[in-house]
Amino acid sequence: MRDDGLVRKTISAAACAAMLGIALAGCTPDPTSTIDPPPTAAAPDYQLGGAYEPAGAVGIVVRDRTASPADGSYSICYVNAFQTQPGELEDWPDELLLHADGAPVFDPDWPDEALVDTSTPERREQIAELVITWIDGCADHGFDAVEFDNLDSYSRSGGALTLDDNVALAETLVDAAHRAGLAAGQKNAAEDAAALHSRAGFDFAVTEECAAYAECDAYAAVYGAHVIDIEYTDQLPRSFAEMCADPSSPRSMVLRDRELLPAGTDGHVFEPC
Repeated sequence: MRDDGLVRKTISAAACAAMLGIALAGCTPDPTSTIDPPPTAAAPDYQLGGAYEPAGAVGIVVRDRTASPADGSYSICYVNAFQTQPGELEDWPDELLLHADGAPVFDPDWPDEALVDTSTPERREQIAELVITWIDGCADHGFDAVEFDNLDSYSRSGGALTLDDNVALAETLVDAAHRAGLAAGQKNAAEDAAALHSRAGFDFAVTEECAAYAECDAYAAVYGAHVIDIEYTDQLPRSFAEMCADPSSPRSMVLRDRELLPAGTDGHVFEPC
């Protein structure tokens, strides 16, 4: 469990060399660096559907890696690291995609997102080379942290991938984020939170609907107060006010429309606790 203060992360030469398949000669270990996790109990906004000026009460803003960070707020950069982002399938070499029967394997819930193949050290190295350019881009643009999505892609792989495969890649990506001065956030995957924190080194969690599915305690047991939750209007088991009042809900919680529409768009919903 992390304290509410700063998280200190030391990258040793051995840890740098342990990055999967990446030679020590290509690594320059940093001295002890200080990583700021997101502020606790701050109102978040989740802006993956398009960037817009956050409301005055907002202290944390999540935006896609292709957007700029929000001025005046703790800014988290979204990276879809274990599946392809919609519209970006061609950005990935075909040999890095998971295949079955000669065709890429797609997420059944997101049919425009193909799973990347984390099954070997060689493929993980190549995946990391691509994703680390995005991580460094997040840092260069001025983000404070990065969140990695689809850490549980192995569960949709038909047994071709394992949790160990994804944790191994996650460790490399978290190390890269820390070297770039960014805190690293676990996205969803409540059942794997303990492994992702202890083995990959994640600093905080970003969850979707942990209150609706009674999963918030699983994140809090690992990350304490460093949990950010997004609930959606079409999946509320009770009123949002009741969910906010529940002591098991994260203090950083927001209600959004499922499409994450920008402010001013018909159907946009934004309601913090």
